[in-house]
Amino acid sequence: MDLRKLVIGLLSGAAFTLSAAVAIAAESSPAAEPEYAPMGVQTCLKCHDRAPIDATAIFNTPHGVKGDSRTPMGQHACETCHGPSKAHYESTPAQGQKRASPAVVFKGPAASPVEARNQVCLECHENGLRMNWQGSQHEGNQIACTNCHTIHVNKDPVLVKATQPETCYTCHAEQRALALQYSHHPINEGKVVCADCHNPHGSPGPKLLKQVRVTDLCYTCHADKRGPLLWEHQPVREDCTNCHNPHGSVNPRLVKEKVPFLCLNCHAATNDMGGAGVTIKSTQPHSAGLYLYGDRSCLNCHSQIHGSNSPSGSTFFR
Repeated sequence: MDLRKLVIGLLSGAAFTLSAAVAIAAESSPAAEPEYAPMGVQTCLKCHDRAPIDATAIFNTPHGVKGDSRTPMGQHACETCHGPSKAHYESTPAQGQKRASPAVVFKGPAASPVEARNQVCLECHENGLRMNWQGSQHEGNQIACTNCHTIHVNKDPVLVKATQPETCYTCHAEQRALALQYSHHPINEGKVVCADCHNPHGSPGPKLLKQVRVTDLCYTCHADKRGPLLWEHQPVREDCTNCHNPHGSVNPRLVKEKVPFLCLNCHAATNDMGGAGVTIKSTQPHSAGLYLYGDRSCLNCHSQIHGSNSPSGSTFFR
């Protein structure tokens, strides 16, 4: 009985050792090399040098530089991005049938999964402005790089100031409407574009802003509001969007509401807005009510609303 158990144990150990050796050998054996088109880009251009899919414009872009090994054309040509696609270029579909798709399809109804498309782009474009892509709002919403970017054209529309907003407006219809308001940043005029403030590839700040704080981003252009100042308006230091809508407004200077209603959002409960029992001393000949709600309202006196080196004294308003 003991001899039988010993033999069974030895045979089991030998079988385990053999299976482990086979597994190690399988892992160490080199994987089969993928088959790329033997003629490279010439194979693709047999069909894709004319409509309906003319890809020749890529040779006018950085992606099409054949002498640079870092570019797709300097490696495996079109298949650097589209993957080894032997079934695509060798298939001979019957009448009325479609040719087999490339390994990776970037646009159209037969597009590959978003993760597969983005992985191709991130193999080269993972640094710089793209380093925060993982976990960003666009990545989390399953946005593919090719939803915004177009490669087979002389100039990618999303990289041109005159055409970039239209790409963003495809999803951001509310911002399109705001940019058409009476007061707006000159987005549609091509002087300011979405990427001046936002990094669509990810950001540590809110709303994909290039800066962590909204005020720091606004100071990029509006440096005169930065200070330091002797008297500072606290809402300004907290967040410019407390008062302004950066995409557009029906009120002057992008403010969310007409003054003094904008000011009353914070100052209504205090005795500094001409409330009941309070009289605003003014050199103007009209009443306090007209003084508040006519002309420039609060800005008649508080003209430097973003901050000033002349603080209000105890006798100015009382």
